[in-house]
Amino acid sequence: MTALTTRKTHQLARLTAGLIAGRATAPPARRRRTERGDVPGWVLITVMTAGLVAALWAVAGPQLSQMLSDALSSVKG
Repeated sequence: MTALTTRKTHQLARLTAGLIAGRATAPPARRRRTERGDVPGWVLITVMTAGLVAALWAVAGPQLSQMLSDALSSVKG
């Protein structure tokens, strides 16, 4: 077994022991890199959601405004 394999085996053993004990813990440096790497995914999701909302609003804007006006006027009586 190489030193790298031995280190990975020990890390896996610690993680497994943590899961069994009810606390999932990864080494702090590894956790930070993993969380930081997901930022581009969230940016992409946000931009795509904004694009979908803008496209739907452009297509259905007048109908949505009319539906809101009708709903508010029915509540006012």
